[in-house]
Amino acid sequence: MSAPEPHPPQVPPLEGGTRALATFSLALATLMNVLDTTIANVSIPTIAGDIGVSASQGTWVITSFAVANAISVPLAGWLAQRFGQVRVFVASTLLFTFASWLCGMAHSLEMLVAFRVLQGLVAGPMIPLSQSLLLQSYPTAKSGTALAIWGMTTTVAPVIGPILGGWISDNMTWGWIFYINIPAGFLAAGMSWMLLRHRELPTARLPVDTVGLALLILWVGALQLTLDRGKELDWFGSPVIVALAIVAVVGFCFFLIWERTEKHPIVDLSLFRERNFTVGTLAIALGYGVFFANILILPLWMQQYMGYTATWAGLATAPIGILAILFMPMVGKNMGRIDPRRIVALGFLVFALASFMRARFYTDITFWDVVWPQFIQGIAIAGFFVPLSAIIISGLSPARIAAAAGLSNFARISAGAVGASIAVTLWEDRAALHHAQLVESITPYHPAAQITLDALKQQGMSEQQALFFVNHAIDTQAATLSAVEFFWVSGVIFLFLIGVMAFARKMGRKPA
Repeated sequence: MSAPEPHPPQVPPLEGGTRALATFSLALATLMNVLDTTIANVSIPTIAGDIGVSASQGTWVITSFAVANAISVPLAGWLAQRFGQVRVFVASTLLFTFASWLCGMAHSLEMLVAFRVLQGLVAGPMIPLSQSLLLQSYPTAKSGTALAIWGMTTTVAPVIGPILGGWISDNMTWGWIFYINIPAGFLAAGMSWMLLRHRELPTARLPVDTVGLALLILWVGALQLTLDRGKELDWFGSPVIVALAIVAVVGFCFFLIWERTEKHPIVDLSLFRERNFTVGTLAIALGYGVFFANILILPLWMQQYMGYTATWAGLATAPIGILAILFMPMVGKNMGRIDPRRIVALGFLVFALASFMRARFYTDITFWDVVWPQFIQGIAIAGFFVPLSAIIISGLSPARIAAAAGLSNFARISAGAVGASIAVTLWEDRAALHHAQLVESITPYHPAAQITLDALKQQGMSEQQALFFVNHAIDTQAATLSAVEFFWVSGVIFLFLIGVMAFARKMGRKPA
């Protein structure tokens, strides 16, 4: 059996300059989509402060987009079969651009979250359909190269997103993190329509699975509300959270039962009969959930407790994509010669290494101490997205690639939203616990604490100012200890995922 390549497309591949321009337009739309998540990470404190909410509430700006995106992503396959891949892709790109404009104009948390939900809903089909259209534009022998190009666009965002988001937050109004999508969106949509509108696959008038869609919205929405509101409402001590959790679990069970028996399901669960699709989707969901939680916690910790501006937090986290961009073309070119499972296992191993390096952070770390794990992690990203995407779609017909990409991306994005909510909650809860433990041994009557307070007073501080300074130092230490614990657990999970890849079907090698 050959390496992870899809079956030949039903339309001939593009050639020369036309293929290059089509690749650019599809990559630009994907970059814009992914960038809209990473660019907001370092801007959360700025957005939260400007609209008068806490930083934890500010994370709803990210999770609201993620959960709405997760709901609409698995619909990509059905929409493509019903209306055509190119039409749906171009329409999604234009609507995403319009929603970006609305987000930039929002002046309250409620408005911003509502517009982010709209943005996430219309963005859903963009990534899976860009992947499917890109694969159809390349010959089968170059499918690895096509996946590498697609993967690079999802990797460039972590490089430029934090820097761009930080610079905009420090020097302009935060609305510009959304306004910059407007020219890119019109350009990507226009080019894609001109170059690809004659390459539609046959469509079919499939009935709408309204029950399946309603159940999908119900359980995913209830799950995200449970995670987002849990901390504020004391988790399962609140009847609201208990009710939401029950709705999420029951809704998910009914969704599975309905989709398995529906003749035209909104989500093609039969894909899970394919072993590689199941293993690959599980690995990419769990891996991305932990990865996304890391890239959310790190800039929050740096800005709230370590004194970094948004710009410097962005510069510190941006190197994550440098090695990824360099290594990803090599991975795509050699997937036919090297077992993709080994590439993914190496990626998870490097992810674990970077996590354990962060688990050694302390309150006096330097800028470069933060940069090095980010830089090394670029190798992991190169060995993560591209080979796993290839494993997921291996052996599937062209007509099922959009559905497979949509469902796997649904799992990935949902895991990212869940991972972000759980990570922020656990980080804050563990920080509160560490703060309480540290305060137990550090009181104004403790000799060391008294010496510190006296020294601060000698520098001109009042007693209240000195106590505030000491409390802030304790907050910083507690948040750091909590972050370190999170990074350590992340490393353990990545090591576990190496074993998961052993269940994927072995693929043969191409001759050298």
